[in-house]
Amino acid sequence: MGVFVFLPLVLPLTAWPIARLAEQRLHPGTTTRLLTGVAGVMAVCSTVCLALLMVVGTAQLPGNPLPDGWSDPEVRAAVPYDEIAGRAAIPALLAVAVVCVGTLWRHGRVRRRAHRALAGLPGTEVAVLPDETPYAYALPGGARDRIVVTTSLLSCLEPAERRALFAHERAHLTARHHRFLLVVQLAARANPFLRPLRTAVSYTAERWADEEAAHTVGSRKVVASAIGKAALVSRNTPLPTLAGLAAAPGPVPRRVAALLQPAPAVRNWPSLFTTVGMATWAAAVGTALSAMSSANSAVTMFLILHAATPL
Repeated sequence: MGVFVFLPLVLPLTAWPIARLAEQRLHPGTTTRLLTGVAGVMAVCSTVCLALLMVVGTAQLPGNPLPDGWSDPEVRAAVPYDEIAGRAAIPALLAVAVVCVGTLWRHGRVRRRAHRALAGLPGTEVAVLPDETPYAYALPGGARDRIVVTTSLLSCLEPAERRALFAHERAHLTARHHRFLLVVQLAARANPFLRPLRTAVSYTAERWADEEAAHTVGSRKVVASAIGKAALVSRNTPLPTLAGLAAAPGPVPRRVAALLQPAPAVRNWPSLFTTVGMATWAAAVGTALSAMSSANSAVTMFLILHAATPL
C-alpha cells in the first residue's frame, strides 16, 4: 500500500478552493450537489483507510482476536510507520464511529420529537403554531412533509412575503435538502478537513431555496425582503431545535445581496478556463485519487492478509 493509504486522509484539502469559489460563481443547486458528492466520497475513502490502518494496529496488540499471521512483519511492512499509524488509527476510527452514530441518533430523535409535537394539529402541509417566538422550518418525513411556522413570524410579514416564506420552505422539502445537509455533516465528522464543505453546503442549500422561491413568486425583491424581515425579528431568539441541528440560515446579508442581483445561470459544469473551473477539476481529481487510493489499499491489504492467514 505504501503512502497511498494515507492519501485519502489529506486529499480533502484539494476541495477547499471549490468550497469557497463554487458558492460565489455557480448556481447554488449545482454547488450543493457537487460539494455533497465530493464530501461523501472523500469521507468514505478516508474512513476505509482508517479501517485498514486499524487492522494493522489491532493485530499488533497482545491478546487481540485476529489471526496471528496478521501481525507478521510482511503485513506491517505494507504500512509506513506501521507501529505509530496503526495504533493511532484505533482511537481515531472509534471516535469517527461514535460521533457519526451520535449525529444520526440526534437527527432521528429531533425529527421524532418534532413530529410528535405536531400530532394534535390538523394534517395540513403548513402547521401554524401559536408561539411568540418567530421561526419557520421545513420538517421532512412522517406521514407527510410539513412546513412549521409560528404566528408571531407570520404577523411580521406582508402577504407576498408570506408566500415567499412558504415557497422557500417548500423548496427545502421538494429538493430534499435535509439529505444533503446530513451527508456533509457526517462527512465532516468522519474527516475534519471536510468541514469547509459542510459550511458551504449549509449556505448553498439556503441559497438554492431562495432561488426556487424567487422563481415561484416571480420577484427576487420580495424574497429578499422576507428573508431580511425574518432575520431581524429572529435575531435574538434561539433557532428551533430541528433547524439548528440541520444548519443555520446562513449569512443573511449575502443571501439578500445575491437576491438583489440577476438570477445565476444554471450550468452543470464550469469551463476549465476559469478559476472556478480549475478549482472544480482539482476537487474532481482529488476525489478520484482518493477513491483509487482507498480501493488500491483495500485490495492490497486483502491480498496480504489472505496470504498471511494460515489455512
